[in-house]
Amino acid sequence: MDVVQGLRFRLQYVSGGCQEPVRSRTTILIDHADSDEPSRQKTEIKNYSNNDCCHHRFKMSPMIYLAPLQGITDRIYRNLFSSYFRGVDAAVAPFISPTKKMKSDNVQLRELDPHRNTGIPVIPQIMASDPDDFTALANVLYDRGYGTVNWNIGCPFRMVVKKGRGAGMLCHPDRIESFLEKTMPVLKPKLSIKLRTGLKYSDEALNLIPLFNRFDLDELIIHPRTALQMYEGDVDLDMFERCLHLSKHGVVYNGDIYTIKDFNTLSARFPQIKSWMIGRGLIGNPFLAEKIKFNTEKTRHEKIKIIRDFHDHLFAEYLKILSGPAHITNKMKEIWAYMACFFENAEKIRKKINKTHHRDTYIDVVNKVFDELI
Repeated sequence: MDVVQGLRFRLQYVSGGCQEPVRSRTTILIDHADSDEPSRQKTEIKNYSNNDCCHHRFKMSPMIYLAPLQGITDRIYRNLFSSYFRGVDAAVAPFISPTKKMKSDNVQLRELDPHRNTGIPVIPQIMASDPDDFTALANVLYDRGYGTVNWNIGCPFRMVVKKGRGAGMLCHPDRIESFLEKTMPVLKPKLSIKLRTGLKYSDEALNLIPLFNRFDLDELIIHPRTALQMYEGDVDLDMFERCLHLSKHGVVYNGDIYTIKDFNTLSARFPQIKSWMIGRGLIGNPFLAEKIKFNTEKTRHEKIKIIRDFHDHLFAEYLKILSGPAHITNKMKEIWAYMACFFENAEKIRKKINKTHHRDTYIDVVNKVFDELI
């Protein structure tokens, strides 16, 4: 057991955790002997992974994705998440943006090295407005073992939108159509698209769904908010329903699933939805997917112990790559912004942790927080 300045690191799998949450389940591969295509294309079921883990929609229902959260759900977080929590089938990685001078050893590509992504099966996400740049990067990822990539046209952040990327494309159907017409004929991996229902107006997606129907897409991941809303206000379930009825592709629901009650309400309204993406709700309550999939419930004491072990393991791994007194504390503060939501006194915990600026102080405060919770 490694110890750094008094913080406990339990690097083994915790009791009740899931060591091989995806790889252990049954997969069904149909190999066509006369096909010259790579093996990942010799299947009639969806391949969501760079490590040959497959998901069969009719065998696994519901399917749960971990949503991409920039700065949070990175390689280290995803790898460790599956060691401590069950129920997540795949993760869409935070977006990477291609450049014309992107080299093979680019830090963003290294993060997606299949040999370094050993936890939740990963789908890389690309945010680009130039079809040539997108295709070049997507095909590199395919050659590295990724059978599916995701195109982000839903990111709502102002700097992204100003550059005409992410949700900045939603009000330009002509640009999206041109992008797909140039990309699809030369794209090696399957393509899924993550979008919002609009940039400023929630009905903008209604002009896009018929367009998407013309192309052989893998699926659509729809967050029923406008980019202008960011993460505020209510999700527009009526608009989501209209998009759902228009689409000939499989649709994944994304947005405001924080509790089992939220999930049950949504799944009752949209029984045809078999795939769900959860971001903030799953970071705040990492047991949510397990509750949805298996209807199991651990005791409060067990949950706090597992979260503590997970935190300590995360801290140990980030400590290996982050230097400087503030880098590690700033990283962990980002995670606590969501993780604290699991506890009743979330705001009090966040305030205590946000006051720390050095590793040793952070360790002391976090240990006291967990000691008081148990």
